[in-house]
Amino acid sequence: MVDILLYPVVATALALAAWGLVAIVRNKNPREWFVIGAGVVELLLLIQAVVAIVMMAAGDGPAETALFISYLVFNLLLLPIGLFWALAENSRWGTAVLVFVALVVAALMVRLRDIWEAAPLG
Repeated sequence: MVDILLYPVVATALALAAWGLVAIVRNKNPREWFVIGAGVVELLLLIQAVVAIVMMAAGDGPAETALFISYLVFNLLLLPIGLFWALAENSRWGTAVLVFVALVVAALMVRLRDIWEAAPLG
């Protein structure tokens, strides 16, 4: 996995979470800007996923490929599902869902790097 792509994903996910926390304090519902912010994070996640898949196809990959792929797929699906839920919940709790999802995305990216860099078994 490429760390140059990891840091922007984590930073934008944390920025989205911080933005959501400000909206919660101000008692605001998620709006169009949250969709754009989540779209930026998702685009970075897709770029990271494509790079990781290309690197695995080239022979450089994690020791636990199945675990890595399952985390990668879950991470790609988590933000759109959380955003849908946040927009469906027409209160500040919808924004709280988005904050939680953004924090989980950042944590999953760090976990993906840990799986990638783990020493090969055997």
